[in-house]
Amino acid sequence: MSVERVLLTNDDGIDAAGIRALYEGLSADYDVVAVAPTADQSSTGRTLSDGVDVAEHELGYAVDGTPVDCVVAGLDALVPDADMVVAGCNEGANLGAYTLGRSGTVSAAVEAAFFGVPAVAASMYVPGGDDWWKREFSPPEFANATRATRFLIREATAADAFERVDYLNINAPITEGDDEAAAPMRVTDPSPWYGMEAAHDGNGRVTFSDPIWGKMNAEDVPDPVGTDRRAVVDGEVSVSPLSVPHETAPDADLDELAAAYGGVTDSA
Repeated sequence: MSVERVLLTNDDGIDAAGIRALYEGLSADYDVVAVAPTADQSSTGRTLSDGVDVAEHELGYAVDGTPVDCVVAGLDALVPDADMVVAGCNEGANLGAYTLGRSGTVSAAVEAAFFGVPAVAASMYVPGGDDWWKREFSPPEFANATRATRFLIREATAADAFERVDYLNINAPITEGDDEAAAPMRVTDPSPWYGMEAAHDGNGRVTFSDPIWGKMNAEDVPDPVGTDRRAVVDGEVSVSPLSVPHETAPDADLDELAAAYGGVTDSA
């Protein structure tokens, strides 16, 4: 396959620094059309609206909806000749298996896969514990993510990688200062570590917390080499080759149960 036209989306909104960085970085090689949310749609997963309002934007189209809305509207109506979908660059990492269904960035890539269009989800890891999201970012800070995305679109396509996988989930370290050296790249698996916590205040409210952000340093991160989270903490670009849809498990020993179900009554 060859890539000439790229549909670019994100979940931080069409005016975010990360999508601007990717737009500028990819436009030298591809015809890039952004179809992205008008406002922040982080953690919306694969939420789909009944319909969306669309407005022209200097980068392409601004969609009053979710990242999945953008992909469906883009591939089926606005940019139907797109050869590749790129989602990002997200302000913050999308690491670990449990984030894949929650992330709007990754969900955009998953939606593209159902259209049969290869995709890349790109995110930037920002160190700093729980308060990293308070930072304001500029396009140069996304240099590692932009460089890795350009490289993988070109080289993974040439190597026919998208004949074997549906999308690549990239997580790259933030680029600090004037550092122009490329961070090393590692092929990874999404970390299986899960630690979400819930607290009930006794007055009808439950709050959630994710303790992983307090462990995101080399001494505390609970992941071995070869996982996405370990890679970014070690200063590497993580790339996880992933596929959809979910596969069934033929060895789950449910055939006999299904056959027996015909004789089940409400009193059983």
